[in-house]
Amino acid sequence: MEIWINPACSKCRSALTLLDAEGADYTVRRYLEDVPSEDEIREVLTRLGLEPWDITRTQEAAAKELGVKEWARDAGSRERWVKALAEHPKLIQRPIITAQDGTAVVARTDDAVRDALSRES
Repeated sequence: MEIWINPACSKCRSALTLLDAEGADYTVRRYLEDVPSEDEIREVLTRLGLEPWDITRTQEAAAKELGVKEWARDAGSRERWVKALAEHPKLIQRPIITAQDGTAVVARTDDAVRDALSRES
């Protein structure tokens, strides 16, 4: 299990606290420092069953500068979104937990963290 976090994010810290309390075995990836490649973003999207616009933080300054709210949300625009997430990792929703069963979860709530933990066994 790997968790993509921003240490400044309270939801990320909450998720780590819960993982520790549950005795989970996980690896931390500080995705702002260890930026995911476009391929890694595509893989996580597949595991999440989501599109890139579903995990984009549209309120971030970079999102506003890029004008992502105006971008099309269709198959033809998918790569533009993936590229933006790779070039501006602050736009990636967090935390994201990848589970051993090949799935992933955007773990913004305790229930979502527990869901990821349930996929480990």
